[in-house]
Amino acid sequence: MSYSAPQAARVRKALGSRPGLTEKEMFGGVAFLLDGNMAVGVRDEDLIVRVEPGETVALLKEPGAKPFTLAGRGGMAGWLLVDPEGYESEAGLRTWIARGVAYASSLPAKSGAGKSKSKR
Repeated sequence: MSYSAPQAARVRKALGSRPGLTEKEMFGGVAFLLDGNMAVGVRDEDLIVRVEPGETVALLKEPGAKPFTLAGRGGMAGWLLVDPEGYESEAGLRTWIARGVAYASSLPAKSGAGKSKSKR
């Protein structure tokens, strides 16, 4: 497990105590899920942000944004990494978190959501 504890703390603080929010170790980092759907996470120093798949190409033009890839697979639509340049300011962090929260909130709750162990 490799993620920046200070960056995870910033995300945790920004998310607050939303209903249905859980934390889970995923993708070699920590993920924050809403009703079982990943919204945002931290891997190394980067944010992992889940967004509307159709917005991926446009959001890749934002400062610090890059494709999220796993084990030799190319970038996946709807999944982005954002390096610290893109979220070093509190406004930048809130913007990326809001994007992830908006998309996760648009998805149906997964069955059993909220039953996993929360690290909050």
